[in-house]
Amino acid sequence: MTAEAALSRIDPFPYQHRLAEVMSSPVETIDPAATCTAAAATMRRLKISSLLILDTAGRPAGIITERDLLNAVAELGAAALDLPVGIRMRGNLVSLPPDAFVFTALARMAQNGFRHMPVVDPVSGRAIGIVTAGSVLKLRAQQALVLADDVGAAKSAAELARIQARLPAIAGGLLKEGVGARQIAAVISAVLRDVSGRAAELACESLEAEGKPAPARWCYLVLGSGGRGESLLAADQDNALVHDFEKDDHPWFAELGKRASTILDQAGIPFCRGEVMAMNRHLRHNRAGWRAELALWIERLEPAALLNADIFYDFQPAAGDHGLAAALRETATTLGQDPGFIRALAGTSARHGTALNIFGRFREQDGRVDLKRGGLLPIVSGGRVLALRLGVAVTATPERWRAAVEPGFVRREDFARIDDAHEMLLELILSQQIADLAAGRAPGTAVEVRRLLGLSRERLKQALKIVGEIDLILNHVLGP
Repeated sequence: MTAEAALSRIDPFPYQHRLAEVMSSPVETIDPAATCTAAAATMRRLKISSLLILDTAGRPAGIITERDLLNAVAELGAAALDLPVGIRMRGNLVSLPPDAFVFTALARMAQNGFRHMPVVDPVSGRAIGIVTAGSVLKLRAQQALVLADDVGAAKSAAELARIQARLPAIAGGLLKEGVGARQIAAVISAVLRDVSGRAAELACESLEAEGKPAPARWCYLVLGSGGRGESLLAADQDNALVHDFEKDDHPWFAELGKRASTILDQAGIPFCRGEVMAMNRHLRHNRAGWRAELALWIERLEPAALLNADIFYDFQPAAGDHGLAAALRETATTLGQDPGFIRALAGTSARHGTALNIFGRFREQDGRVDLKRGGLLPIVSGGRVLALRLGVAVTATPERWRAAVEPGFVRREDFARIDDAHEMLLELILSQQIADLAAGRAPGTAVEVRRLLGLSRERLKQALKIVGEIDLILNHVLGP
């Protein structure tokens, strides 16, 4: 399974539950002088996979696991069974308090190569429980259908709103844990995509309850940053719809789009100010209709058409028949390889400019710099142009740029700089959004650069300089 597929339905469990809820307690322990044979017998009797070794104060000093015992036998043969546990135990354990979130434990275990983690009293350090990766996954499987706030179980806009409202806390917690901003954006996008899909399902269910079944198969699409997996905390709606009804539209699909967008707005994902929503006629077609719509955009090359194309080409399915989305992707990729269209999109990318003026200073307004318009958009738009030029169907910005490295369209060192810039810009915007929300201010994409330390300001300037070179890179790729 690809990373994108793994993220396509985010599992909220690790971000909603604490170790106190999932740990085994009390802990099972063994004396360090006991033999490995005794440890194996105890594990078998208790049907567990590890035993803790404690110091005189009850703090974790080491752990012996089934794997440790197997490794000892593999190395030493039967003689290993008579060795004291203290010789084969692993020390320097990583532990967490009971109020830590499950995602923190999973991350720490992965980082350190452990599958077991002691849970300790934060004051005394005494072991009060133990968590295993396997037990967490098993518990998650058992509780998946009864999580009241799971997206798939949501029955109303209010329930979806409660899920969506947790995103700032989740993002803030992940950021503090050192998780990369791009990974956090993928988590946010996955949640928002699932919320969007569930809104479409609820809209469909309400129509069916009124005796109005769907006239044909349909697929609800998420566009823009949500489709790229790069949404942050100021997202609005960007969606569309594809169906296989014989005619290009039907009143049922119009009503589905309208109800879905209303549910999303009530759930805290506001209507798109640019009206890029399936409730609007030009974003609702069968495959032939989409082919005609795309051909019109490509033929006219008007600013509005190019803007629509920019957002559309990032689409991902959120609900309904995903096969329709796959067929649409094939059509869109083929039509999108028109040289004039690609050049026009490249010209749009170049017009974004950067957040630096000609003197190398930040373009500030009210003490803030818009790092989306003058930073992220050129990177995103450039990646989209490269994907169309190469005829690849990936939507994530880093993957689009990476795809241009192997055929030699983009130098590896340029890709590395652009990739780093993309991560940094996302992190700065996300950090500012979290701070603004905490201060009661609506999140946006403008960042207070004066709050950055000197080194961070210089790193940002270097990132924006490579952004300023993207139009040169695209010109080189597209040729004269």
